[in-house]
Amino acid sequence: FSISLTTMPFHRYVELGRVVLINYGPEAGKLATIIDIVDQNKCLIDGPESITGVTRQVISYKRLALTDLKVDIQRNARQKSLLKAWTEGDTMNKWESSSWAKKLTARKTRAGLSDFDRFKVMVAKKQKTAIIAKKMAELA
Repeated sequence: FSISLTTMPFHRYVELGRVVLINYGPEAGKLATIIDIVDQNKCLIDGPESITGVTRQVISYKRLALTDLKVDIQRNARQKSLLKAWTEGDTMNKWESSSWAKKLTARKTRAGLSDFDRFKVMVAKKQKTAIIAKKMAELA
């Protein structure tokens, strides 16, 4: 019987100030901040509305995805103090520079392509692989 010192498997906790991504409902794809915890299934979130477009509301955890970002706020923080915490923490820029946000942006861009745009992407990929194959043949 030995006790090994292992690290906790989770790093993202439901806590005050945790920035979340709403993944279902009318605000799907928008960021918000956990302001208060209601019970085991719901929490109170707020945008701030001027930055993310999300109003203060109670939402189920099933509709949220926890991010690595966290802002320093008090329980039931007002819009003004939340806005200040977001700007001081540079939260929006941190989110936009994350690989998660870049992946969502790329997915949205890809979904908006027309048939001809998809064709042009296919041709560009073929040209790229042909150039790479030619260079690899020269090196071998």
